[in-house]
Amino acid sequence: MACVLDLSTKEIVGYALSKSPNAELAKAALSNAIKRQQPVLNQLMFHSDQGCQYSAASFRTRLSQLTITQSMSRRGNCWDNAVMERFFRSLKTERLNGLSFINHDSVINEVDNYIQFYNYKRRHSTLDYMTPHQKYNELKNAA
Repeated sequence: MACVLDLSTKEIVGYALSKSPNAELAKAALSNAIKRQQPVLNQLMFHSDQGCQYSAASFRTRLSQLTITQSMSRRGNCWDNAVMERFFRSLKTERLNGLSFINHDSVINEVDNYIQFYNYKRRHSTLDYMTPHQKYNELKNAA
């Protein structure tokens, strides 16, 4: 699974799932985020861990084509990517732990449902107990 999270709102703005982590997975998540948010590309930074999907030449080239600056965590330091690590922890503990899946589609369905919950219903103390989507709307209306 590859996710794109808006650091200012903690909203998952794009994601993709695959049976293997590769550059195509990361590019799909990035494309989904861009389609959804339509950001000003030359003002973006894409931060990730040093996973092979993010360090692959084809992914780095795609970021460059979109004039998105790339940033990567230090090797072996999960604290550099803490917000995304926290999302994955929440996904696992709040939704996936204890579940058995019979096929890939059932995993996709659970993840889709959780991301909808996470973005639109799950409140965050770091957002003054707003949901990520409420925070997005607040920032959009203030602009």
